[in-house]
Amino acid sequence: MRLADLVETSRRVAETSRRSQKIGLLASALRQAAPGEAALVTAYLSGSPPQGRIGIGYSMLRDASAPPAAEASLTLAEVGDALQALTQAGGSGSGRRKRELLHSLFARATETEQRFLNGLLTGELRQGALEGLMVDAVAKAFAIEPARVRRAVMMAGDLGVVARAALESGAASLDCFDVQLFRPIQPMLAQMAEDAASALEDLGEAALEYKFDGARIQAHRSGDEVRIFTRALNDVTAAAPEIVEAVRALPAHELILDGEAISFTPEGRPQPFQVTMRRFGRKLDIGQVRAELPLTPVWFDLLYQDGGSRIDEPQARRFAELAELVPPELLAPHLTTADPGRAEQFLRESLDRGHEGVMAKAPGSRYEAGSRGQGWLKIKKTHTLDLVILAAEWGHGRRRGWLSNLHLGARDAATGGFAMLGKTFKGLTDEMLAWQTQELLKLEVARDAYTVYVQPKLVVEVAFGDLQLRSRYPSGLALRFARIKRYRPDKPAADADTFQTVQQLASAMEGMLDLPGGN
Repeated sequence: MRLADLVETSRRVAETSRRSQKIGLLASALRQAAPGEAALVTAYLSGSPPQGRIGIGYSMLRDASAPPAAEASLTLAEVGDALQALTQAGGSGSGRRKRELLHSLFARATETEQRFLNGLLTGELRQGALEGLMVDAVAKAFAIEPARVRRAVMMAGDLGVVARAALESGAASLDCFDVQLFRPIQPMLAQMAEDAASALEDLGEAALEYKFDGARIQAHRSGDEVRIFTRALNDVTAAAPEIVEAVRALPAHELILDGEAISFTPEGRPQPFQVTMRRFGRKLDIGQVRAELPLTPVWFDLLYQDGGSRIDEPQARRFAELAELVPPELLAPHLTTADPGRAEQFLRESLDRGHEGVMAKAPGSRYEAGSRGQGWLKIKKTHTLDLVILAAEWGHGRRRGWLSNLHLGARDAATGGFAMLGKTFKGLTDEMLAWQTQELLKLEVARDAYTVYVQPKLVVEVAFGDLQLRSRYPSGLALRFARIKRYRPDKPAADADTFQTVQQLASAMEGMLDLPGGN
């Protein structure tokens, strides 16, 4: 298949707001794929290469730019080979080698293909074809029940693998995808709830657990062999020997456990997420870093034990079986209640101990791997800042024709400019989208294919979970879980929160160390 054909599908998907039409277009592209191409079609139209993050930044893309080709000639296989070569480029001179590979690839791409590749490599391909739609497209393309495809993806942890099997061998091939030791399962995810009372209103009686801000891990064990996987399904066994030892000590022969890896201070307080994640950096002296930053696993779900899958069992039964296996100090603190008062007290206890909130789980819910279902809700303490809009990106799908994704900045009192802290489109109602499109266009100073840049005048109140170090932005900081609460037309940009305030807040979040430009 030619890249140009895939780019045309992407364009048509972005231009329609109807889910059924998107699925039809994606299914048509899958049916046209040759053997071996289904995984590439699936990944590229989902907005990410099969290799995951390739480590290509905006500056490298700029340096590797090339005049567009006059005619389309690139095939998907050639793009796949080029991205694989980029992933494998390492060692001395790797930067120069990557720029050469990128330049060669872009020199063969037309203007529209270059835009597509830029979006693919930066994770900003805005076409409205997320993995949920691709699952339905695979089902439609190969005449398979969507639920059957979803379950296969849940077990395989890779939609591309499932799509390839369906293309090459049909529906029967999906039967081979079941819970299997040492093949990581996509983790179940949670929706947000405003507070404990609203979570209980949705779930009725709920199983509450402390919500830890650690590294999500999945542990697989067969006898003495133990492997640890991240939320992204990467194998990090070598980086976490103490977790391997803790799993090996449990009274079972075969296990798959879901939990968090956390580093605690000597006083028993959880270290911030960024500090814990240092344990999973590359080329670490594990012996030294283990002594300086020990990890503790905290388990909250049992997915498999001694030859039997547990994912179809209710949450209450899974947790009860887990509690029989795991020492209390390695088990997530737990309370089952329908009382909003008790739930609120449990939330306060979690926050007082330094954790980021609680999870509320329906006791009868199955483990919906890879899904952000209604069976799990997360309740977190939020912070708010009044920030200035620096730019906005055009929406796609249902939001097509509106300016949607907002670039958010804090006022930098030292420079007189603004420090960008990230982007979000979450929390925006249709009324807000329509209003901000009208108002932002009045403030336009420049634009490109996707983004309108504006005078920094509109202030918006933003709720967020916490802050993280992020080299992608010159400020070095980014908001996590940002959500728009409301516009502040009563507030001029000169009264917005400053970057210095954001730095102080980050420092107060225990462990945001070595802040760029900090005092």
